Amino acid sequence: MDKANPRPPSRRPAICVFCGSSHGRTPAYTETARQFGALLAEHGFDLVFGGGGVGLMGEVAASAAASGGRILGVIPRFLRHLEPPSHAASRIVVTETMNDRKARMFEAAAGFAVLPGGLGTLDEFSEAITYAQLDLHDKPIVLVNAGGFFSPLLAFIDHFIAEGFAAPEVRKLFQVAATPEEAIRLFERLRVTA
Repeated sequence: MDKANPRPPSRRPAICVFCGSSHGRTPAYTETARQFGALLAEHGFDLVFGGGGVGLMGEVAASAAASGGRILGVIPRFLRHLEPPSHAASRIVVTETMNDRKARMFEAAAGFAVLPGGLGTLDEFSEAITYAQLDLHDKPIVLVNAGGFFSPLLAFIDHFIAEGFAAPEVRKLFQVAATPEEAIRLFERLRVTA
């Protein structure tokens, strides 16, 4: 396990995937994670993810690995017993804190894909979009709205805007894809670079 260099040993751009450490109740979420991982690798992208071999995280990593992708997992030391590290990862970086984990994932990523997940996923998306709003990065962010999972979140963001707590331009900080295929096309069109 490598604690130093967070970048995968590759020149391919890496997409950081935020998603659940469980499967959720809808089988379509698992299928979305599997499809996205496979397509990511097939279209020349590497994967950066939270390092766990469980839930949608594990599915994305296993599918990306099976399709020939290089995978960097980043996991805090204290989470290893709850989210055992994925065996599909090419490399695992162990951090001391959640904030260190996010910083390493952000540093290694050329873009961010957000798949269904819970509070951790929401936290990661919120940080990515907030940093974009503050001009701390200009990396593409794509919500993969499988089965309309993120529709309530999109409505809530519109509520922020309507109530004057965010500018309408916030909606331009991220893209929404209905399917993994559409998400990959967005990353390709946005010319993600390492």
